[in-house]
Formats: sequence, C-alpha cells, structure tokens
Amino acid sequence: MESRKKYRGVVVPMVTPVTEAGKADLDAVERIVEFFASAGVSPLLMGTTGEGNSVPREEAARLVARTARTAVGRITVYAGLNGCCTQEHIESARLYRKLGADVIVATLPAYYALTPEQMYGYYERLANGIDAPLMLYNIKATTHMSIPVEVVRALSGHPNIVGLKDSERDLDRMKACLAISKGNDGFAYFCGWAAQSAFSLAHGADGIVPSTGNIVPEMFGRLYEAAVSGDVAEAERLQRETDAIAKIYQEGRTLGQSLAALKAMMHVKGLCEPWMLSPLTRLEAEEEREVERRTREMLP
Repeated sequence: MESRKKYRGVVVPMVTPVTEAGKADLDAVERIVEFFASAGVSPLLMGTTGEGNSVPREEAARLVARTARTAVGRITVYAGLNGCCTQEHIESARLYRKLGADVIVATLPAYYALTPEQMYGYYERLANGIDAPLMLYNIKATTHMSIPVEVVRALSGHPNIVGLKDSERDLDRMKACLAISKGNDGFAYFCGWAAQSAFSLAHGADGIVPSTGNIVPEMFGRLYEAAVSGDVAEAERLQRETDAIAKIYQEGRTLGQSLAALKAMMHVKGLCEPWMLSPLTRLEAEEEREVERRTREMLP
C-alpha cells in the first residue's frame, strides 16, 4: 500500500555535475533535474553520491538555487548538510531553504566519535534552529557511526524532524526503524540501501534513495509503483535489473571510484561531464571507456 505521508516515493541522491575547474555545471543540473522530473523522482543534493563534503558553500548555493528553479514545484528538493560545524549547518540550512529547498537532510558530524546523547543533541539543536523540515541521514559507511534506534525513536517525536534516510546494511535495524515510522504519520522511513529497495517497500518503507536512479530514474519509479501496489513479482524483477546496472559502476571499486564511474555512465546519456571534485578524481581513461562501453551495451 502506498504511503500517505507527505514525504514518500523515490529520492535520488543526485551527482553534483561540475566543470573541469570544479564549478557547478548549472546546465547539467537542469538536464538532470528535468530527467528526474520526467520520471517523477526527487533529487537529494549534496548527499554521499553528490560529493557533499567537497562542495564549496558558494557552489552549493548555486546548485540548490538552480535545482529549485528547475523543479518549479513538480518534485520535492532535498538538500544535504555535510561537515562538522553545527552553526554552519544551521546557517547553510537556512540559506538552502531561502533558495527553494523543501527538506534539509543531515548526516552526523563525523570527526569525533559521538555518544548517543551527543547525537541526539546535535539533531535537536539543528531542528530547533532551522525553519525547514529536517530528515536524519544514517550512513555508517562514511560517518563510521550509527544513529542508535533509540535515538531515532526519541527524535521521531520532534515536530520539525520528518524522517530518516538510512543507508546502513542491517535488516534487523531496518525492521526496527520501520516499526518507528509505521506508528508515526509525521515521520517517514527512506531506505538508502538500494539493493533492498523492493524488500523495504514491501515491509512498509515510505520511500527509497537509490544512487542508480541517477541513470535509470524511470526504473525506480516503476519499482516503487509496483511495490506499493502489491505487484511483488514486478518489483523484484526491476530490483534484479537495477542491481545489474549498479554493478557497472560499483563492482570492484571504492565508493569514490564508483561515483566517478557513475558520472561516466551519465556522460554516455549526455547528462553531465565525468569531472570530479577533489580529492576524488576521474577514472583512468581506459577504465572510463570500458564503463561507457558497458553502459551503451546495457542501456542502448
């Protein structure tokens, strides 16, 4: 059954298209956002896939502004916060909201190992300090910390915290967080573990956040519709197909290398150039050509 919550559906952690000089490629931003809008999916800006920690504040503002202007109310714009300074997070969130972002999404500040009480305090201060809906973002692979389920439960009652995007690969944790969201109409659960998109939706997730949606957003739109309508076979078929596409850029690579390969795939489709923000780099020329070849073969 489709969620009736305000925040639901497919949210794609959008790549950050840049020029060789490292500036936001705003023409490519428009192409990608139009591509998403045509498939009925929403962008998450400056998440992990968007090289969020490497985007300068000025470029982040340009990215949010152009995305919001292009989306023009058709799709929800989610903007991510990165880094370790809480006050800067509050200021950035206020700016992004002013520029047109609908929802702010925040990972944990990751320099120090935080206690559960400190995690709660960070999100509470952020939620109290901004005038935009806030979504928690749990991604242990990059922050090296996991927001405890009990902290998620406590924060789910805050009137300005509207959900959790969880990328941790733990089915028991997923089920525990789903139980929190099922009992709270104002708190949504989004699965950021793309390979479990169909499974999570079948078990009550409100939305999914697949990086592979950058290249095939329409497939994830169909996967979502199939899952929430109860067509398990179709949802699982699309899960297998999108998993195979994901292997083109993910298999045998570090996270950073996989993002470079994803941009190479998108270059084939004319969506953006394959430039990366330092410290990440493009793939070596031969490897990039192989990714492009496999992309043309699988996605003619």
